[in-house]
Parts: sequence; structure tokens; C-alpha cells
Amino acid sequence: MDVLQLAEEARPGVRDLMRSIGRAARAAAHALALASQESKRGALKSAAAAIRTRADEIIAANARDLDEAKAGGAAAAFLDRLRLDGPRVEAMAKGVEEIATLADPVGRVLATFRRPNGLVIERVATPLGVVGVIYESRPNVTADAGALCLIAGNAVVLRGGSEGLRTSTVIHKGLVEGLVAAGLPEAAISLVPTRDRAAVGEMLAGLDGAIDVIVPRGGKSLVARVQSEARVPVFAHLEGIVHVYVERNSDLEKAKAIVLNAKLRRTGICGAAETMLVDSACASTHLRPLVTALLDAGCVVRGDRATQAVDPRVTPAAEADWRTEYLDAIISVRVVEGLDAAMAHIETYGSHHTDCIITEDRAAAERFLAEVDSAIVLHNASTQFADGGEFGFGAEIGIATGRLHARGPVGVEQLTSFKYRVRGSGQIRP
Repeated sequence: MDVLQLAEEARPGVRDLMRSIGRAARAAAHALALASQESKRGALKSAAAAIRTRADEIIAANARDLDEAKAGGAAAAFLDRLRLDGPRVEAMAKGVEEIATLADPVGRVLATFRRPNGLVIERVATPLGVVGVIYESRPNVTADAGALCLIAGNAVVLRGGSEGLRTSTVIHKGLVEGLVAAGLPEAAISLVPTRDRAAVGEMLAGLDGAIDVIVPRGGKSLVARVQSEARVPVFAHLEGIVHVYVERNSDLEKAKAIVLNAKLRRTGICGAAETMLVDSACASTHLRPLVTALLDAGCVVRGDRATQAVDPRVTPAAEADWRTEYLDAIISVRVVEGLDAAMAHIETYGSHHTDCIITEDRAAAERFLAEVDSAIVLHNASTQFADGGEFGFGAEIGIATGRLHARGPVGVEQLTSFKYRVRGSGQIRP
């Protein structure tokens, strides 16, 4: 029976279904908190092997999801995020294997101190418990999020995009095979088996206390709903309105390479550049070559008057463009009067996700890195490095743009909390 037929049958009992998933996940979380590093690593290695074994099945399911999305009029950028082929499936399996090699974050002693009364106090990393991950379009998140939560000792409830449910279901089967092979509970990684949007509402309500934190990964409307309705803590992942600022002391060829990569390497990821700011002091030498390179590479450029003047292919930028995450081969371009104006623009229009300065002036770079209030700030490097794997975290669930608990790539360390262990020798409090 097709997974979507099963999903439709589940509609009348979504609340009961979700609460059952929550209870099982909570029980699994207790077992995982006590699981050895060897068993968690073994589960992930077996899961990676199962994903490879199921590669043809994953690609076939993905083809059906793609056909349905195309028939529904999905945009090209959306289809690219949804699409899996042989190399992408292999990359997904390798990602799971890489996570298996990470040091176990659970049980790390984060700090130790001795009080004057002789008490020895340790702060020790512990799992968060049950993580709910709500995501759209990218079925590879099923593997990334499942593996990351597992290595951090957390159970996870995954609610993927309805457009990729067939694909995610097959990937999930591979993850469960890994859990079973290692003797860990199947409910350690649960996938919501329904398209019904009511399932999201149940997760946001906390599944009767089963979910400890929600991680949304998707578009602005999804994140807004999660932040508005969630009754449990949220690792906020806002849209990636990402800027590249070409400062007056930038090297043109370096700037060209970085801008093209930041915008066009993959346009549908949250670290893709959406706005280029060019210092007026170097606009006469840098603006035209940069804009021409983008246009010639197939990128639509929407610019202010100065940018429109350098090439007739540039279309006017509206006020809304400065606030838009295109996730497509489109970029907005503005000439600004120096570093202060660039940072003011970023503060006004940015989403505190990722921003970059290109310059050979170390003092200007240090000011930018210190004063731009984004989760990730870069100097002379593509914004597409805004990725947990590139940070050496193995993978990520998302980029948190909030300021509490987790900020930037949410990897294994961010998926833990801590407790205090206090050792005494008979002390009592006067």
C-alpha cells in the first residue's frame, strides 16, 4: 500500500497517532540517554549501509514525489531542494557515517570547581530528551536530523514536508534498520506518517509533554507558525537574508569569485547570498564587473539606480527586494556609502543569519565581524560555508538565528543540555 494511502487512513485519528508517537519517543529517549557511544555509532554505521542498499528505492520514491510536485506547479528552486539522485543519496549516507565518527557529546564535563566548603561541583552535558523537527522539501534532513539527534542521545520526532513523504519514508526505513541492528528502540527516530497539517499542531502543543524542543527548518511561513503556536522551546531558524558587502579595499578578482559562489553554487540553501552591497568608493572599478559576472552566469540582478546604470539587463529593485530571501538565481544590489552604511543596511533588512565582508583592510574586517549581529559573520569567504558540515560539526539540523541556547549551526553540541553533579563529604548547610 502506498504511504500516502496509509497517511489518509490515519487522518481521523491524528491526535491519537501523534500522542502514541510521543509516548514511544519519550520511552526511547530514556533508553538513549543511557546508551553507549558504541551502540549509537553502530546504529549509524548500519543505517548508512541500509541507505546505500535502498538507494534505488529512495530514488524511485523521490521520482514519484517530484512528479507530484511538478504537477502541482512547484518552482525550480523547490524541485532542486526536493530532488535526490545517486550522488546525493551517497552524500547522505556519507553524512550519516561522518556523524557516527563524532565524539559523543553526552557525559562531557563542561566545568569543574571546588567550593570553600569542600563541595566539588561538575557541569556535565546531557541529552535534551525528545526533539521535534519540522521541515520542508529537503528529504535529506530526515537522515541528517535523525543521525544528529541519535548521536547526542536524543529521541527525535520528524515531520517532513508532505511533498517528500514517500522519499522520507524510505530513508526512515534505513535509519530504523540501523537502530534495530544496534539493539536500540525503533522509536528513537520516528517519522510522522501523515500529510495532515494537524500533526504539526499536535507537535507544537508538545505531545502531552513528550517533546522538549522544536526545531523548524523551512520557509518564513512555517517558522512564523512554529514561533507563534509552539508551547515548547524553539530553536528559531529564520529566513536567510544573506548579505555580501564588497568594501572599498577589496580585491576585485577575489570579490568576483566569492560573490558568484555565494549566490550561485546552490541558490536554494539558506546560506546563499541574496543581497550584494558595494562600497561607493570602489563602485567605479568593481560594480560593473561584479554585476556583469552575475548576469552572464544567468543570475537576475535587481538594483538601485547606480546598479541599473552599469548594465541595461539590471531591473529596478523595489523596497521589498531588500527583505526577500529569493532561494533562486536572483540577487538585489545596492551601492552604499561605506562600512557604516553597509552595516546599517544589514541591521535594517537582514535576518541575523549570515553576512560577509570582502576586504583587504583588516581593521574594516574586524569592525564588521564585531558589530554585525548575525549568527555567522565571514571575512573573505563565501556565505555558502554557513553549514554545520563545513564547520566540522558533521552535519546540522539548521542554523539557529535566535540568541538562547543555540546560535548558528545546530549540531551535536547544541543538541545537549547539562546538569550539575555535586560531590560532598558530609557537608550540611548552616
